Amino acid sequence: MWKKLLCTVIICGVILPIQVEETTYAQDEKQTLIIEVEGDPEDVKEEIETYHPFIEIVAVYDLLFKGLAVEGKMEQLSKLGSIEQVKTFHQVQTYESLPLSKHTADVIEKKDSSQPEPYDLNTTSYTGKGVKVGVIDTGVDYNHPDLQKNYQSGYDVVDFDEEPMETTPEEGHPTSHGTHVAGIIAADGDIKGVAPDAEIYAYRALGPGGSGSTVQVLAAMEKAMEDGMDIINLSLGNNVNVPDYPTSIAVNRASELGTIVVIANGNSGPGAWTVGSPATANKSVSVGAATTAQDEPVLRDTFEEKEIPLIEAIGAPPWELDNSYQLVDMDNAEQGSSLHGKIAITKRSDIPFFEKAIQAEELGAEALIIYNSEPGPIQASVENNRQPITIPVASIQQKEGEWIQSNITQGSYYMDSAQKEVALTIAPFSSRGPVTVQWGIKPDISAPGTAIWSTVPGGYQAMNGTSMAAPHIAGAFAVLKEARPNWNNEQLIGALKTTAKPFEENGDRLNATIQGMGLLQIDAAMDTPAIIYDPQLEFGKLDRYQQEFTETVTIENKTETAQTYHFETPERKDGLIWNLPQSFTIQPNEQKEIPLKLSVNRERLEEGVHEGWLNLVQADQSYALPYIIVNQEADQPKTAGFEFYMEPFEDGKYKYQYYVTEPVKSLEVNLYHPETLLFERKLLEEGKLEEGMREGVLSKEEAGPSGYYLALITVELENGEFDQLETIVFIE
Repeated sequence: MWKKLLCTVIICGVILPIQVEETTYAQDEKQTLIIEVEGDPEDVKEEIETYHPFIEIVAVYDLLFKGLAVEGKMEQLSKLGSIEQVKTFHQVQTYESLPLSKHTADVIEKKDSSQPEPYDLNTTSYTGKGVKVGVIDTGVDYNHPDLQKNYQSGYDVVDFDEEPMETTPEEGHPTSHGTHVAGIIAADGDIKGVAPDAEIYAYRALGPGGSGSTVQVLAAMEKAMEDGMDIINLSLGNNVNVPDYPTSIAVNRASELGTIVVIANGNSGPGAWTVGSPATANKSVSVGAATTAQDEPVLRDTFEEKEIPLIEAIGAPPWELDNSYQLVDMDNAEQGSSLHGKIAITKRSDIPFFEKAIQAEELGAEALIIYNSEPGPIQASVENNRQPITIPVASIQQKEGEWIQSNITQGSYYMDSAQKEVALTIAPFSSRGPVTVQWGIKPDISAPGTAIWSTVPGGYQAMNGTSMAAPHIAGAFAVLKEARPNWNNEQLIGALKTTAKPFEENGDRLNATIQGMGLLQIDAAMDTPAIIYDPQLEFGKLDRYQQEFTETVTIENKTETAQTYHFETPERKDGLIWNLPQSFTIQPNEQKEIPLKLSVNRERLEEGVHEGWLNLVQADQSYALPYIIVNQEADQPKTAGFEFYMEPFEDGKYKYQYYVTEPVKSLEVNLYHPETLLFERKLLEEGKLEEGMREGVLSKEEAGPSGYYLALITVELENGEFDQLETIVFIE
């Protein structure tokens, strides 16, 4: 009996609650595994074909990931553990999760006049003609009339065939995410993508409900590289903020092999350190989500001067309420009570969103608000096969929901529902940097990511997320690549970063770990008079009393005349002393390396992360270069990516792994009952650990009784302080 491993891959358009589907397999039922190997995968292929003839080799991977996909009966596959080069296996997993949309004409929604179309961003005459863009996602509805012309080919690493179609209702929880992403890049019909003549190749790495394993993503990347993609779009990720996670390593390798890899930064904002792999890869182009010019619904308490933004649910009527309403706790409403004329509020639970919406309708509520049961935003979907939802439904964050509930308990509580014009800025859900260990700036750039109108199976829909921002950048690269065919990838990336427009709030420029270089400007990038290569200045960590850092930037003059540049005097900050060139000249079409020196005094500068901007000026042109430096300590998570699962080839043994982002004195993992939070037992204890990935094995006796547990990971730091992280583990 095998059970599917607990693994989470987050689609960056929405945040999905994922449940593991526990499956008991018949001994004669064929299964597909992906095997990770040491050495040459072809050698392992030859050994399997020689000594295990009843096992089929589905695919061999050797570019970005070393391994094989194999198919056979469980009894046959279990014998592969005897092959010396086999490191571990990864199952092709199936999960149950919230569907993004239905695959019927019902998903066609009325387009609001304020909702932007992707092509609105492209004001040039170029359309990405002849550029190959790989979409690694949930698949693509290649029969959609707006995608048929540009869809070329693809592959499905979930089902291992050449039909990367979205998951249909007959196959499980249906998906639409990849089709939406593909439409933003290159739709060419009733709506147009950023690059409507680009060639779309689809790679289905995420199955029913929009989830999949790390290795499925790696396998899809490998296939895309074999097919010669110019650009790869990955609107997916996890919550592991480290620079050298396997998917991040693969992204860097793909970049080195000549492909531009564009990745959504994640939807776990607005806190710092929320970017996850593979957006943490230093050679990726990681994308944050900006708001778009539109109105959004809000709730206001004028007496408390409180305003709460609402995230409208998919499948519900638009939130157009414009009045004062009493808010009532639906979870504790008396039996037989009426909510007529009131707004119901409920906490997210195991009850599906659409059932909560139906309950609110039956109680006569004007609308329903669902607040999250954990920190962070959610975008609910109330689509269902039973009945259409007729009242507006929206979601809010946990803290805001609890604030409303506290007011309700004190008596009748009213709030004003209104529409607010959204200022152009970074969307609150957009994940932030920095990246741990390397103290890198992510995202690299920002693009529109709210209320983006694009294709879905059976029609069109507006969606929010960094998933929607990333394909704008992928499409922009396709346009630039057509317009400037002689530019290399470094020039294309440098041009887009150099010309991005930084966001400001109240006259102050936002930190780069929030927005990257700023909002992309395709036309400006195409005709930029200068390209600054790697303009993000990452000075690292200060450990000594007085330390001098040097970052070198390369600037290319793209004009036909010599250009003179100078840096404006940086904003004064106690403990930072800059040594910047007063003035320098670069000849036509010449590149020049410019050293930028920073002297830091540890005692005069506060501990922690320090960010700012340098301004480079050439005549009437100004270029913004962000910088980051860490003085001694940072408040980053000290551990990440804890995984615990049974080894398939080792009877009764469990493998664990986790990442430590700085040296620690000790680490301890204690298990608690997930509902009562009562202490169960200690799972793991380890002594002094260095920075990096840690892994090990526990016996069945050491792991203890099976079940789901809340794992509290506690590390003691070198300075004697403690840091903790919570996660869920499953012991079979």
